[in-house]
Amino acid sequence: MLGFLLRRVLWLVPVLFTVALVTFFLMFQAPGGPWDSDKPVPAATLKNLNRKFGLNKPRWVNPDAVATRWDEGSVNPLTLGRAYLDSQFGNYMLGVLRFDLGPTYQSRGTENVQTVIRERFPTSAKVGLVGIVFAILVGLPLGIISALRQNSWLDYASLFTATIGISIPTFVSGILLLIFLSQNLGVSPVRRPEEWDGFGRAYLLPGIVLGLGTMAYVARLMRSTLLEVKRQDFVRTARAKGLGEGRVVGRHMLRNALIPVVTVLGPAAADLLTGSFIIETIFSVPGLGREFVVSISRRDYSMIMGTTIFYAVLIAIANVAVDLSYGFIDPRIRKKR
Repeated sequence: MLGFLLRRVLWLVPVLFTVALVTFFLMFQAPGGPWDSDKPVPAATLKNLNRKFGLNKPRWVNPDAVATRWDEGSVNPLTLGRAYLDSQFGNYMLGVLRFDLGPTYQSRGTENVQTVIRERFPTSAKVGLVGIVFAILVGLPLGIISALRQNSWLDYASLFTATIGISIPTFVSGILLLIFLSQNLGVSPVRRPEEWDGFGRAYLLPGIVLGLGTMAYVARLMRSTLLEVKRQDFVRTARAKGLGEGRVVGRHMLRNALIPVVTVLGPAAADLLTGSFIIETIFSVPGLGREFVVSISRRDYSMIMGTTIFYAVLIAIANVAVDLSYGFIDPRIRKKR
């Protein structure tokens, strides 16, 4: 198990490097820059800003810096290597290795990306946690009941609920809930900024809306996998041995049916925890998802790179956790490792 964990952790290095490389390449394909505004920036100010944030250097590699070091007589391989990587991408990746995601361009360097993530991510994580709990507590029972009562009215009701949850986009369901609560119940779902400081009922409505799609998908996946397991020979054998229905379902059917569901829940949990720009915008949630999309429109390159790598790390960790959970659900998988 330890060797398996070590291999999976080492695989995260090329994955994260590839994510950073693709993100860096794509964000520079968009027109504009971080200093664009309605009022033109003077050329001297623009030059100073580019020099301050390293945007005056080449994007990928810097052969001119190597030539300068060579002319100065500094021919140490380590020195030449650092000079060659003295570029925008190279310097950013070196900063990532030092756990430094750089300053945000919109704050002109007065605020770091780590500070923004540290302040914004807990709010998104709380909304996502409500969504995960809702998806599990509602989706799993719906799928189980639907499979065990196949072709009954409970099955049809569960399928109808899951279909509605998958079919309706979150921005539609969120707006409909806002209209319904405000016009019919006289409740204002829009919260004051101080209400997001704790972990109260302000997170309930956006979390439920965020978790609707995941809940529906979990319910449908649980139903299909449980129906497949239900027809297996070992289930019929367990019933023939005289085991009670609760024990057959709990110990034999659910443990085998949960593996596909856990596979989906890992990345889905990371996705919910990182927040949703649409939900955070509708419910005025001061989370990281909203900050990430705003940074794209502002061409805040360091913020784009920092949040993307942060999201990639969360998803990668979730996938590793899913792989490890397989061994606890099915002992046969643990023995193969």
